[in-house]
Amino acid sequence: MYQITNFCNGCGACLTVCPVDGAIIEDETFSIHPDLCAECGACVDECERDAIEEA
Repeated sequence: MYQITNFCNGCGACLTVCPVDGAIIEDETFSIHPDLCAECGACVDECERDAIEEA
């Protein structure tokens, strides 16, 4: 399982690469839905700010 940290700048790159739509935005906050995450790491590789880490 991954989580998005406070280093996130809201660029949305994680949303575009997630193959299962596990990266979501709610109330202008980016997060990773625990029930949808496939733990593939695509979002981690795409994040330019290293704002996604294992929970």
